[in-house]
Amino acid sequence: MRVTFILPTVNLSGGVRVIAIYAKLLSRRGHKVVLVSPPPQTLPFRQKLKSFIRGKGWTTQLPAYSSHLDGSGLDHRVLDRWRPVSEDDVPNADAVIATWWETAEWVNALGPAKGAKVYFIQHHEVFSHLPVSRCHATYKLPMHKIVVARWLKEVMRTQYADDEVDIVPNSVDRTQFFSTLRGKQPVPTIGFLYSTVPFKGLEISLSAIRILRIKIPSLRLICFGSEYPISTLPLPIGAEFSFSPPQDQIRNLYSQCDVWITASRSEGFNLPAMEAMACRTPVIATRTGWPEEAIVNGMNGFLVDVDDVEILVARLSQTLSLNDIEWLAMSSNAFATVATCSWESSTRQFEAALENACRRARLGETPQVAARKESSV
Repeated sequence: MRVTFILPTVNLSGGVRVIAIYAKLLSRRGHKVVLVSPPPQTLPFRQKLKSFIRGKGWTTQLPAYSSHLDGSGLDHRVLDRWRPVSEDDVPNADAVIATWWETAEWVNALGPAKGAKVYFIQHHEVFSHLPVSRCHATYKLPMHKIVVARWLKEVMRTQYADDEVDIVPNSVDRTQFFSTLRGKQPVPTIGFLYSTVPFKGLEISLSAIRILRIKIPSLRLICFGSEYPISTLPLPIGAEFSFSPPQDQIRNLYSQCDVWITASRSEGFNLPAMEAMACRTPVIATRTGWPEEAIVNGMNGFLVDVDDVEILVARLSQTLSLNDIEWLAMSSNAFATVATCSWESSTRQFEAALENACRRARLGETPQVAARKESSV
């Protein structure tokens, strides 16, 4: 197949990493893959002025961030300036894939020669900082949907009346994320992702850690992220922070933890939780995304309600208080949870979903068309 991914400005987000993995593995399976994205946007006047006042000069453009496509060897075509991707930017193909609400609008405007239209959905993108009505509208567009988790399939069914959705779960590279059998750390150690995105709930994790440190003053903290800590979300004293560590070093961070925590208010999937488990680290997570589907309380970690600091502290304390044999059992169960996952398997499922999209396009079975057929009976 000839496959085109349409992306927003690329970066080091987990969503872009997933797309890069699929693009690479689809290429290895003999498909011709092209990725198209705009460069960073030009800054609005107000932000230019703010930069000037702060002594940073008259900055006209957002910095060109690193991304998971850097050095990938993939055919990544970046537009001349930030603008919507248009017909002339996209090669003719068998399938063209939107990867974000805005790109769904762009893909919807393309002609049929660009391929069967697919919407790869890694989250339900209806956040308050986005144009919510436009975001909702993209899920009603006549595209075949591929989602990464069961909860997203259910959202597409209940909110957008689309039952013909393929689930392709994310996976973990177990040649990259792994650990030998290990025991508890000499000093109790918690790991977490540092992200200021509001729905990630970092302030909840930090609140729980502050409370827990009263009980365990020696508590060690390990975290990493693609942004430096900010003054409004400061790290506790002594926390060990790694800025954008290379992918092959993240395993060592997970493997130094007795427990990994994630207090997100919303998650499309939550790859770090899966990666931590592959490194034999139990996970305590809120009831969102993949952890809600995979974690069994007391077996491979714990689930807690969103924004419940008190229970999060209790579960952290409970996990860190396990004796060596109990903790080893939970660690081994976490490892077993993801032991059969592989990106190769997920790529085969993604490939089958694209073939399904092409078949439906040939038969005219897009969601809106199917709805019209039903209403005419």
